[in-house]
Amino acid sequence: MELNHQLTPYLKSLRLSGILETLDARNRQAIDGGWSYVEFLSRLLEDEVSRRAQKQLALRVRRSGMNSTKTLDSFDFNFNPSVNRQQVLDLAAGDYIRQQRNVLICGPTGVGKSHLAQALAHEACVLGFDVLFVQTHKVVQHLNGGRADGSRDRRLQTYLRPQLLVLDDFGLRPLQPPGPEDLYDLIDGRYERGSILLTSNRAPSEWPDLFGDPLLASAGLDRLLHHADVLVITGDSFRARGRQPLQQEVRLTQPAAVS
Repeated sequence: MELNHQLTPYLKSLRLSGILETLDARNRQAIDGGWSYVEFLSRLLEDEVSRRAQKQLALRVRRSGMNSTKTLDSFDFNFNPSVNRQQVLDLAAGDYIRQQRNVLICGPTGVGKSHLAQALAHEACVLGFDVLFVQTHKVVQHLNGGRADGSRDRRLQTYLRPQLLVLDDFGLRPLQPPGPEDLYDLIDGRYERGSILLTSNRAPSEWPDLFGDPLLASAGLDRLLHHADVLVITGDSFRARGRQPLQQEVRLTQPAAVS
């Protein structure tokens, strides 16, 4: 404690006050282990680097807007064997972000698309990438709202800036004008400049109808699909699995009909 007291003002002045958290423990280890001065200093600096890395990771995850509990460790690969586990793990390495490629996760409702998207987004944060996770319809609403006060282009930059943009539930709601135009500008602005990770319960063959405008659909989807890895998930719904015991319980607790 005395050592902490002596070094506190210096560490705070150098913005290294985090070292105080492990200083006493490292000092005891150095005495017991006969560490050299250089080894003692190295361990303290390793602690500080690790603390800062964890702090930056927590900040990236918080800014991304995703659910931090949806990770690869919490995803049940055994529930839907159609999930290509090796493909998911390869994507988790982040090469698609470095190469400005896209990832499209398609499948019916409840099969784990959003969970996987958030898990891959979390892995991207671990790798040091800036990530933004958002519902597709909210992006369209946000951009359209910017037309009223002239902030539309500035708002668009919000979605062009991150190294990885996750668009969840693409195609879940119909695109009303000027939604198709905004979505095209977003896709075009990120083309070969930043990655899009997209989830949809519609097959890519259905996506052109969402735009309404054949020209915008062709141009936008051509850019979206050009550099893209596609992950198709089939099978049962995780949420339906959770409802089955509840439905059975409801049936058991219902009063018998009076004849």
